[in-house]
Amino acid sequence: MIHELKLQPAPFNAITAGTKGIECRLYDEKRQQIQLGDTLIFKRNPELEQTISAEVIGLLRYPTFSALFADFSPQMFGGESVEALEKLIYSFYSKEDEAKFGVLGIRIRLVD
Repeated sequence: MIHELKLQPAPFNAITAGTKGIECRLYDEKRQQIQLGDTLIFKRNPELEQTISAEVIGLLRYPTFSALFADFSPQMFGGESVEALEKLIYSFYSKEDEAKFGVLGIRIRLVD
């Protein structure tokens, strides 16, 4: 299955450079459809014209982003520190939605 996701320029560039190997999202209805082996097509905000494709090679379910970030190096998420990652992720998602859905770390590998 193919899934399209929008990304801000910095994480998009980190995936393109091969320095970001885990994408974080709420485990909402849309992300519950993602399975191992699926293809993710990332579209770079704001114009959504530049795209990259990645294969899903791992799915990591956690109750909170903080718990997910604690188990891996911040660089795996394209960040410098856990604090910076938390500040960024909570600018997109609320703690209420995090508590409602839980979170998903999507391990990815770029594909041509």
